[in-house]
Amino acid sequence: MKTLKLVVAAAVIAASSLFTISCGGSEKEANPLADSLASVNGELNGQLSEKEVALQEFVNSFNEIQENLNAIKEKEKIVTASSQSGDVKSKEETIKEDIQAIYDLMAKNKNRIGSLSKKLKNANSKIAGLEQMIATLQAQIDAKDGEISDLKAQLESKNIELSNIVMNLENVEAESSAKTEKLNTAFYAFGTSKELKEKNVITKEGGFIGMGKSTKLKDDFNKEYFTKVDASQVTSINIGAKKAKIITSHPTSSYKLVGEKTVEKIEILNTEDFWSNSKYLVIITE
Repeated sequence: MKTLKLVVAAAVIAASSLFTISCGGSEKEANPLADSLASVNGELNGQLSEKEVALQEFVNSFNEIQENLNAIKEKEKIVTASSQSGDVKSKEETIKEDIQAIYDLMAKNKNRIGSLSKKLKNANSKIAGLEQMIATLQAQIDAKDGEISDLKAQLESKNIELSNIVMNLENVEAESSAKTEKLNTAFYAFGTSKELKEKNVITKEGGFIGMGKSTKLKDDFNKEYFTKVDASQVTSINIGAKKAKIITSHPTSSYKLVGEKTVEKIEILNTEDFWSNSKYLVIITE
């Protein structure tokens, strides 16, 4: 990919150089070939950046799942050792705590693998090998489920009561799902400055003698005016305005405004970064 970017960039420079030579010292004129190549190079940079960001998100998730599986393996060793030595009943509470920790980690892994599968299914572009990596992780999680069931059966055969832990696992999964939904929930609103003021979304503060005031989201803003979205899935927001200005805090590297004569949409390049500072997005349009 990097080689391709360099080749295209080199082509742009070469085209520009040829044009300069052919014109000698004359006044600079438009160079359609160089402009076209520069445009293609910019598009490639954007596509590669988007893929690189998506790949990094997947790699981070893979690492987290693998670390959890390693932690589960260590917990299993501890539980097995405890259940095979001395008076098992005297270690019952410790064993239960370790089993609960195993279930908690498994719930996180199942939630994470589900999120990865959903993201990959809805991705704008496919990245080779990710499907197989997810399938491999899913197989590891399924195999670990079987091991934990066997371990649970062994413990119950020694009169260690674990039924309440099974219920706790269900609670953990439900709680984890609820937390994930909350973390992935975001909101956006856009309109003219007048509209947003009338709807109690924005306010102007600061300045001196009526000048230099800054526009910002009101402290007690009207949340009903916002549209709810899944922050982990939404990659663009249609605007369709002559101009657009984001007044809430979102890293400039995480998005770009798309359109030539008008702002057609906001394209989110990195969902995690984009919503990191604020889960509320406000855009003033003209």
